This record gives sequence, structure tokens and C-alpha cells, in this order.
Amino acid sequence: MAKDLYSENIYAYALSKTLTKVHPPLTVGLYSSCHSKIKMILKNIKGHMKDEAQRREKQEQKSKPRPAMVSVGNLLPLISRLLFYRPVWTEQNQNRECVRYVFVKFSAWHFAGSDLLWAGLVMHLWQTLQDSFGKLQLGLYRVAQFDKDEDRKKKKIEDINQNWRSKKVLCIPLWILVLVTLVVSLFVLVSIIILGFSGRKQGEQGQEEGQEDSSKSNGYGVLEGFAIAALGVPAAGAVRFTVILGKNLIFNQDLNIRRRLDNKKISEQLGLMHEVRKEIRLLSRFIHFMEIFERRKIKVVLEITNLDRCTPEKIVGVLDAINILLSDKESPFISLIAVDPEVLAQQVDQAKGCFTKKDRAYGFLDRIITLPFTIPPLCDTSKREVFQKIVCGQSESTFDSQALEVGRQCETEAAFECIVLSTETRLYTYISENTVSMRRVINSIRVTIVVMEALKVEVPPPERIAAWVVLVDRWPCRLSWILQCVEDEEQILQIEENKVGTVFDPNKSLWSVFSEHRVELHVIGDDGERFLERDDDPELFEMFLKNDFKFTVGEMATFKLYTVNLDYSIKNELAKIRGSKRVKGTGRSFFNTLSPKTVINMTVEDICSELSRMNLQEKYSETVRMNHINGQALLLSDPSDLREVMKMTLGEWTAFKTRFLGVMSSGRRNQTKLSPDHLT
Repeated sequence: MAKDLYSENIYAYALSKTLTKVHPPLTVGLYSSCHSKIKMILKNIKGHMKDEAQRREKQEQKSKPRPAMVSVGNLLPLISRLLFYRPVWTEQNQNRECVRYVFVKFSAWHFAGSDLLWAGLVMHLWQTLQDSFGKLQLGLYRVAQFDKDEDRKKKKIEDINQNWRSKKVLCIPLWILVLVTLVVSLFVLVSIIILGFSGRKQGEQGQEEGQEDSSKSNGYGVLEGFAIAALGVPAAGAVRFTVILGKNLIFNQDLNIRRRLDNKKISEQLGLMHEVRKEIRLLSRFIHFMEIFERRKIKVVLEITNLDRCTPEKIVGVLDAINILLSDKESPFISLIAVDPEVLAQQVDQAKGCFTKKDRAYGFLDRIITLPFTIPPLCDTSKREVFQKIVCGQSESTFDSQALEVGRQCETEAAFECIVLSTETRLYTYISENTVSMRRVINSIRVTIVVMEALKVEVPPPERIAAWVVLVDRWPCRLSWILQCVEDEEQILQIEENKVGTVFDPNKSLWSVFSEHRVELHVIGDDGERFLERDDDPELFEMFLKNDFKFTVGEMATFKLYTVNLDYSIKNELAKIRGSKRVKGTGRSFFNTLSPKTVINMTVEDICSELSRMNLQEKYSETVRMNHINGQALLLSDPSDLREVMKMTLGEWTAFKTRFLGVMSSGRRNQTKLSPDHLT
């Protein structure tokens, strides 16, 4: 089909092309409720961006980039540039087409136990870049290149053809000065060794021969002391440089941040964020330096995942860090924040002391996210491919020769094929795109078939098994409600007929049962809404039971004995809520209350007839007719509004409310936010 052409790979390709065109800094909000799909998209984006980088390098003819891999041939020139040269920013090297992408994966869930999650982000970023470029290179840059005063200045673009400018001391290139110093030092050192040794030897002979030779030995000692003094200044500078370099190699920024976090006096102050920002600035400058050396642009792609699983305060801390630390105008960072936007917004809104009422989550995110990108749902073809891959990955490597095992294997494979290949019912349209849900369905199908065969019952057709498992996985609340309603109806029949074992009509469809009781599910209000949040698309639920898979009460009675993926705690909680609302059993009979099922089907005239039987005044029947109050209007309207329209006395209203609405007070009737149409 045409829509299958728009798979997630195409969207990943489109986003990767955008990322290769825009200049950092850039913060992308990669939005999806499915973590596995986010992982797939990120993998495809990485592949496309690497392919684009290779394509550009192959097309480059003038100035081929240096290899990114560290080798002796690259290390020696790099050290010389770090020690003796400074990069020159020109139009040519700033507009290079060749690019190298450094990908940094940060799972916030792995650092969720940290008091400052953003500090974990910075430490992970630093460690990854250090592994990518080299610890020695970063240490040399900090000691030999980084200047805090120069760092505050904006990069100055010059119109020249050279990329490097030699460091100078007193107008003398530093490399010449160092070379001359080394040569002179070597000459003096050799002279000291030769002449000093000769002088000491002559001095020893002079002690034996007389005072005249002793005076010559003292002359050599003066010369030796002068030479050592002359070499002391460069030697001290070399020692100082070596000590600072060694300190940076041993105590890197990762350890510095951890040490400062352990110090509460520092970590609780704004100074820590300022110090960390300076280190991020150093990283940015180092990457710009490496761009000149490697003759290509370098962009750091920071993939932040599982942020929506953390606490609100930590989420806000990471978003602030991205906004403060990584948003410098000259920053080379592209941040991909892969999250479920709904969960993230709820979490951010719950953060204490972070926002005013006018400054909620979406406004906060809009100031940080420069490119929102919502991943579309998986197309049917992609869904089937993912499902098939999971099935193949879980397939048994060996098969038992027993007939039972062979039959079970065939039955299981047939059930999986019904999901992937069925074109009539198109069961694959009802499975979730979430791979966790897919794995639940696959495992539940296997276990259900094993249980049925172990108990030696007649196994239903594979497609019915697969469809039932999908129904249980995607709509556990609505199915639990149907189970509870059927159970209650059977109990009522047993009470009325005074016969144990009376069952509900087994040929009645589950959709019919739900249709009769869905308004009651709406009436119970917020207590049921927290369970309904677990269900998927309600329209798909209607299509599933009404059109494609018309399960009956009899089938449900069979399947529920072997269903392993249904949480019966939902059914039990719904039963308690139903009882607490006085809509079943003893409550109705004791207070002479009509059931919601009866009320919902009442017409205007039915209500008027019931009012006459209650011996209420005729004017109330006229009010009902005038306002067109039927059963649905009674159950779905606010009791206070209804009382105002009816204009009854307290006693009349109590009798009216008890008969039609039950015995709970209007204060206990929570009006749900969902409409009955959304429960279908």
C-alpha cells in the first residue's frame, strides 16, 4: 500500500539530512511513546549521517581530511601543532563540506540515582570525547593552548590562506626558540660532562702536585655552576609544563566534577555550574582546534534517552543543563532528546518550585527545543516486520520429537502467522507498535497454547487464540469490565431464578455486553478512569469486537480459564467500585433503586410513568417532557443541575434521586472527564 512507503526509515533519513545541513548548536525533540521505536530511529539516523560524511569525503578533491584514527603519523604533527602553533580561523576552513560526527549516547536512566543528573550528563560527555580524541591530546590542549582571556573573545575570521600561526616569544617563533634552547642546552650539557670530568680529574692530580693545579680546578667549578644556572630557567619551565600535564592526565575533569559534587558547600552553589560551563567551553574550543587539524567539520551528536523515566526535578536539571551548557553560539553540539512528550510534560509540570502557572511544561520545552520531531506510528508493513523479527529471535533452536511438542509448535507458528499474514481480519493492525507489547503477545500466545494442551482441552483455532491475547493486552480495563458485568448478571439470574449454575446467554457478543454497560462505566467517574488509562485506542476496541472479532460470552468463559496475560486485580477493583456506587445486588433491592442499565434505556414517557408510580406531582412529569429528560440525561447530567431544573422539595428530591440515581450523595458523584463515546 502507498502508506507503507512512509516507513520510519524515511523519517529517519529526512531528519538526518536536516541535521547534516544545519549548523550547531541544535536541540531536537525526538518525540514518541515507544522507546523501541526511538531506538530504531536513532540507529537509522546514525547510519545515514555516517554515510553522508563518507560521501562528502569521497567527493572532496582539494584538501583531503586527515584520518580520524590515532596513529604515530598523526600524533606527532598534532603534538607539534598543540605545542607551537595556534589555529587561524578563515573563511575556507570554516566552510568545509567534509564533516565528522561523534556520537555520544546518554541514557538518563543509568544516572537516575545521582543527585545531579545533569552532572552525570557532563561527565559522560567528557569521558566519551576523551576516549574519542585521546586523553593526552586533551591534556596538551588544556596546558598549551587554552587561554581563559582569549576564550572570552569571539572567533575572528581572517582573510588569509594559512591555517596555522606560530606562537611567538619576543617576536621569535616558539618552535625556533625551543629548538635553539635544546641545541644550546645540549652543547652546554656535553661541555659540562666533558670539561667537568676533565677538570675533576686534573683537580685530583693537582692535589698531589701542588697549589697551582688546584686553582685551575676551581675555575672549572665556576664554569660548571654558571652553565647550570643558565640552564635552570628553561629546565624549570619544562618541569612545570610536565607537572601540569601530568596532573591533567591523572586528575581529569570527570574526577574534578565528582570531587566537587562530594563537597556540598560547592555543589549547592551556582559556582559549580559556572565551573562546569567553562569545561564545556574548553571542549568546544578543543573540537574547533581539531577541525583545523583534521581539515573537516566536527559535530558532536548527543543522544539523550530515557529522560522521561526520571523524577521531575532531575528532568528539569538536564533540560537546564542543555540550555545553559550546550547552547553557546559556537557550540558544536547537536542534542537529540528522545522522549515520550506526554510523560515528559506531566513530569515537568510536577517539578517543585520550577515554574509559574503561566510557564508550564510546553512553554519551557519550546524555549529549549529548536526542532520538534514527532515520530509517526509504525506503518503496517514495518509493524509486521518487527513482529516477525521478534518471533524469529525467540524461535526454538531444537525441536522435540514427541507428537505433542510438534503439534504445539505448529499451533504456535500458525497463531503467529495469523498476526503477520492475515489479510482478511488484518490482525496486525491491532497489535501495538511497542516492541515490549509485541513480546508480551508472543510469550502469552506460547503459554496459552501450552496450558490448553497440557490440560488436554480442545484448542481453539490459532487466529482466535492470537486475537484473544491481543484483546487482553491492549484493552485490559474494558475487557475486565465486561467480565465483571457478565459475572454480576449471572449472580442476579441465580438469585432471581433461585438456581445455582445459571449462566448468562453464551451466544451474546462481548460488544453487546459492553454497549449495555458502558454508560455505567462512565458514571463511576474518576475511579474507573485510572484503569481506562491503561487501554489503547477506544475506537479500535469497537472495531475489533464489533466488526472483525465478534467474541461471545461463551468464548470468553472458555478463554478466561487459560488467559495468563490478564491482570485480575483490575476486575477486582472495578467490582469494588461498582459495589461502592450502590448499583448492584442488595443496594438496588433494599433502596428500590433502578439499575443504570434500566435507566439508560428509559424514554421521556417511561420516566413520566415511573414518576406517577412514585406518586409525585404531575408538574414534575411536565418538567420532564418540557426539558426532554430521558434516561441518558438523568445519568449523565450533574445532580445539582438536575435538581435545579426539577425544583423539588428535599423529600421529593431524595425519593427521585434514590430511585433513578442511587443512594450516594451528589458530593460523592464524581463526574468523569470522558464521554460515553470515548468508552466505545
